[in-house]
Amino acid sequence: MTSLSPGSAISPPPLGQGDPAAHDTLAAGHDHDGGHGGHPDHRLFGLGMFLVADGMTFAGFFAAYLTFRAVNPLPTGSSYELELLLPSINTVLLLVSSFTFHRAGSALKAGDGPRTRRWLLISAGLGLTFLAGQLKEYFSLPFGLTDNLFASTFYAITGFHGLHVSLGALMILIVWWQSRPGGSVSRDNPFPLEATELYWHFVDGIWVVLYGLLYLL
Repeated sequence: MTSLSPGSAISPPPLGQGDPAAHDTLAAGHDHDGGHGGHPDHRLFGLGMFLVADGMTFAGFFAAYLTFRAVNPLPTGSSYELELLLPSINTVLLLVSSFTFHRAGSALKAGDGPRTRRWLLISAGLGLTFLAGQLKEYFSLPFGLTDNLFASTFYAITGFHGLHVSLGALMILIVWWQSRPGGSVSRDNPFPLEATELYWHFVDGIWVVLYGLLYLL
């Protein structure tokens, strides 16, 4: 028989020790919300918010372009007419690249690593081909960067978008490397590919708007 001195108390065992029911409760709480310790994964949501803010930057460029085109008269003999063939080809390239990137994501979900890497390489190649076409267009334009406000804004918009394409192509190549056997991108960890795909679709969508405003309007 154990004697207790006055004022002493028996300390209860730590929560979860010696109590299977409490241990099960703790385990269930740990596994709640996808195993993130009660914190859902909002990374794609955060990227989406960043892209919304980035889209507002493009919206400012578009508004400036339309304003300058409307109120800034060009010198005699100047023209806003732009060649359509090369930008149209570039548009097709980016639209096809969105499709091939989607195929890469589908292949990753199916656990087909070789097919994933193949579609990623095709997507990156289409993006780099787009950049080569844009550089060719720059060398053939009838106006320079500092000729007038219209020209400066045109180069700013297309150059800013070209920077996004460059970053996107680099990201695709990084994901391609990470999806090799033993790499960090797999069916169990698709986030890098999903984030890059969301970014790439955003870049393609911006180009469709840009193409309509600059070349067709």
